Amino acid sequence: MTLVATTMADARTASRLLPATLTRGRWLSTIAALTGVSLVTLLICLQIGLERIGLADLMAMVMRLVRQEAAPDGAATAQLIVVHIRLPRILLGFLVGGCLAAVGVGLQALLRNPLADPYVLGISSGASVGAAIAVVLHLVPAVVPVCAFGGGLLVLLVLYRLAVSCGPLAVHTLLLGGVIVSALCSALIMFVTSLVDPARAFQIIAWLMGTLSAPDYATMGWLALCLALGLGLLFRHAHALNLLTTGEESARSMGVDVERVKRQVFVVTALLVGVVVSVSGLIGFVGMVVPHAVRMVVGADHRLLLPAAGLVGGALLVVADTVARVILLPAELPVGIVTALIGAPVFLYLLMTRKGGLA
Repeated sequence: MTLVATTMADARTASRLLPATLTRGRWLSTIAALTGVSLVTLLICLQIGLERIGLADLMAMVMRLVRQEAAPDGAATAQLIVVHIRLPRILLGFLVGGCLAAVGVGLQALLRNPLADPYVLGISSGASVGAAIAVVLHLVPAVVPVCAFGGGLLVLLVLYRLAVSCGPLAVHTLLLGGVIVSALCSALIMFVTSLVDPARAFQIIAWLMGTLSAPDYATMGWLALCLALGLGLLFRHAHALNLLTTGEESARSMGVDVERVKRQVFVVTALLVGVVVSVSGLIGFVGMVVPHAVRMVVGADHRLLLPAAGLVGGALLVVADTVARVILLPAELPVGIVTALIGAPVFLYLLMTRKGGLA
């Protein structure tokens, strides 16, 4: 009887803590509004750069491409810049930012901590070690994401086991583990880069600072497919993540296979972070700042929070990359510096005002 009463009490507690009922209309209106804002943001960023390209010129380019017409001599250069440089880079930034934000949502729900982030916890550093080793060994490009996935998954498993062995997943345990793992990964990366020639070492270091380079559209399609599959798997667990934010015991009492959900979310997280790091290097704090901000606006229901954070994260990283491109023209900053300047103050604020709970 005592066990039954305890289980019923846990269920009642969980039901009080769960997000309010999400209506179809609210979901559609929120996602539609964020999609519109994201598209406008991408359109504005597409016009900004060393050569300013007006909205009318962009619309003319679109019409020429639809009609398959050749660009006139005066507009050929601008069309080349937009189609082959800015647009692929902006799309890459949107995919990477959206992925990092969605991963941050999943980690924060799983660990019940608003400071959880693949960069802060050292998962991105682990993925970067795997990717750097693959690059130094001159492995084929298709193997680089696999090595990055392995490095990120290994770090995630080590960090989780460390936290579990120390008792509850307390914030200081996670942060300390993340600092230790990041320091170890940094040492490994420096060791790896010391084995190559200076020019190649400089390229690896610049890549690790976070950079978005315009890929070809075939690579973009492959990347979008991988990220879509990973985010789809993460979204399948939205209801379970809602329940996990109330605590593992409460989630179990409401029928959630907690261990299975944790394993799958961990693997998907490592996969997504590995793919992202392999194409963009280390870009920090997007996975922490965006979920926290979006949660305060749209609520904690992960059925809405996951796609909303993905859209906001994508738009935010595109804006950060645009700032990195133009703030020191004709030079260019790594986008990881811009996101760190935004995210570090927010991280300190959360660290000082939160006690390890999920906002």
